Amino acid sequence: MGLNVLVVDDDMINRMLLKALLKKNARVSTVIEAENGSDALEKAKNNKNIDIILLDVMMPILNGVEFLKIFRSDMVNSHIPVVVLTTDDTRKTEVFDNGANDFLRKPIIEKDLTRVVDQWT
Repeated sequence: MGLNVLVVDDDMINRMLLKALLKKNARVSTVIEAENGSDALEKAKNNKNIDIILLDVMMPILNGVEFLKIFRSDMVNSHIPVVVLTTDDTRKTEVFDNGANDFLRKPIIEKDLTRVVDQWT
């Protein structure tokens, strides 16, 4: 049984790129997509088999930091590792303070993505 990855990013092209990179990893079987933090909370709530979340920070409706605050405090499956993906290094402390497990800088490099998925699953 392979890994189930939730990819959260408001940019469809970024989601497509992440999905393509994740599909190269033989351990990944399913990629679930969400386009904002609110959508991601709903998908995390309804899918108990998510193994790792890849989370953008800058999104409309509910951004990555707001997602982390709610996810880490309210969700039954809040133990799931969350890797934050962003171009904004200044948010690093804030995301770790709110429960992120790791941090990758965009643009995402395949070997770095594989490393964090392997490390946290």
